[in-house]
Amino acid sequence: MREIVLDTETTGLDPRNGDRVVEIGCVELINHVPTENEFHVYINPERDMPTAAFEVHGLSEEFLADKPVFADIADGFLDFIAESPLVIHNATFDMGFLNAELKLLNRPILPADRAIDTLTMARKKFPGSPSSLDALCRRYDVDLTVRDKHGALIDSILLARVYLELIGGAQPNLDLTNEPQAITTAQTTTHVTHHGKRQRPLPPALSKEELEAHFKFLEDELGAGAKWLQ
Repeated sequence: MREIVLDTETTGLDPRNGDRVVEIGCVELINHVPTENEFHVYINPERDMPTAAFEVHGLSEEFLADKPVFADIADGFLDFIAESPLVIHNATFDMGFLNAELKLLNRPILPADRAIDTLTMARKKFPGSPSSLDALCRRYDVDLTVRDKHGALIDSILLARVYLELIGGAQPNLDLTNEPQAITTAQTTTHVTHHGKRQRPLPPALSKEELEAHFKFLEDELGAGAKWLQ
């Protein structure tokens, strides 16, 4: 099962007032486990950056001036999310902005039922308690020191961890009896951070000397019958 954890940053609170998307970050989950496949892009909103919004995410007009406009990244974004469910904190906000951008391009909008809203999940699970992403990270001991300001990709990474806790803990559907399934991911563009297989395999957990000492201990304790353990 493939899901996409998604977050955006914007110039304000309401696309009906001319506010635009300035950053999109996505993290892929397969069977509720984060992969190294990500989508991240900064976007030129083709307008000014209000001070209130800048104080939230720190993205200035100057920084965004040479970034692609939404029309240039739309295909790459839609290819990446494909038909997967979208895990979003306060989905109405992000979906409203993304659909406003798609409408400007006369593209089909994203249906509301594609969104899994973690804000709604948190409010049902912890009624009356704070349900912001920061509050949930503190509740689940998710490290927030990596986050100075709001950022679409870092917030998606944090939200992925919170989501796994909300549905019952990390890797709730991990099944060691099945062979891993082949994963087909979208083709990336120059504005996409895409990580494939690990470049270098992880080192063995035990050294050769430690393994030899272990097997010698088994032989000393169990005799010749320990040979089959090797």
